[in-house]
Amino acid sequence: MYKDKIEEIKKELQEVFKNINNLNELENIKVEYMGKNGKISLLNQMIKDIPNEEKREFGILVNELRSLFSEEYDTAKNNFEEQELNQKLASEKIDITLPGRKIKRGSLHPMTRITEEFEDIFVSMGYTVYEGPEIESDENCFQKLNLPKGHPARDAQDSFYLDGEYENYLLRSQTSTAQVRAMEECTAKGPLRIVCPGKVYRRDEDATHSHQFMQIEGLVIDENISMADLKGTLELFCKKILGEKTNVRFRPSYFPFTEPSVEVDVSCFKCNGKGCSLCKQTGWIEVLGAGMVHPNVLEMSGYDSKKYQGFAFGTGMDRFAMFKYGIPDIRTIYGNDIRFLKQFDRKDEE
Repeated sequence: MYKDKIEEIKKELQEVFKNINNLNELENIKVEYMGKNGKISLLNQMIKDIPNEEKREFGILVNELRSLFSEEYDTAKNNFEEQELNQKLASEKIDITLPGRKIKRGSLHPMTRITEEFEDIFVSMGYTVYEGPEIESDENCFQKLNLPKGHPARDAQDSFYLDGEYENYLLRSQTSTAQVRAMEECTAKGPLRIVCPGKVYRRDEDATHSHQFMQIEGLVIDENISMADLKGTLELFCKKILGEKTNVRFRPSYFPFTEPSVEVDVSCFKCNGKGCSLCKQTGWIEVLGAGMVHPNVLEMSGYDSKKYQGFAFGTGMDRFAMFKYGIPDIRTIYGNDIRFLKQFDRKDEE
């Protein structure tokens, strides 16, 4: 009886494998015969009705049937997979005689370029690049820079203060806050020479201004530092960035954290100082502010102002990028317009 059943399934398989057309049908056949309730699997249930002396022969025949199915299945599967691969290769042929397609190449953002150029110049002069957090305490942002409470520069309308339990924190309005941190971290309270690049934030209703822009500030602290050191440093910096023919002018000014303080102008690189629309017919363009570090600032960060002196300077890197690359509007820099940004890929070759 069981021999007839096994022979019947064997004949079925011969016909079934002849009529399979694809892998899906093949998988369905596998489930039908070898699945949990498949025809071959169910043969095991017959063993309880088979005499003991015949059970060994039954097991051999069932295993032979399983082996037969596996051989037929593997052969059919390999054939179908080979057919699919050949069809895929035929449909994906590449004409190697066609010219190659140019791969689009990215480039550094103009602000990345100007930042790296600034850092390279100052590092070559012995400075260390120091970066601070963009969220700062009121104390670091104002008080330790000699701007006590009530000072006009602390007006909440000019800064982005945080709410709730962080009301004494704000988005830094100047990278000078990094200078405070660097002075405090210098436990030896000895010489210090750093530049601090980064983003700063200020509220501004002027449509030509940006609420976010990039600054870089420098700080030098040592014994016997004078305005002559500041002047020489800034003249060298401006000539490196804007060209050796650049003239530099210093004008008296006021900043709470420096004394004396100066505004620094450079000769207009567009008209060579003759006067044009860019320099508003003056022949000069204001580029940065600087001065000797106020003794109060040194003392609040743990330095002995009678032993050490220092100078500090700060400028907007966006402004230099606009001058250097001829960018007419600061908003263009942060617009993420690919038509604007892709112009700078050729700068990699210069």
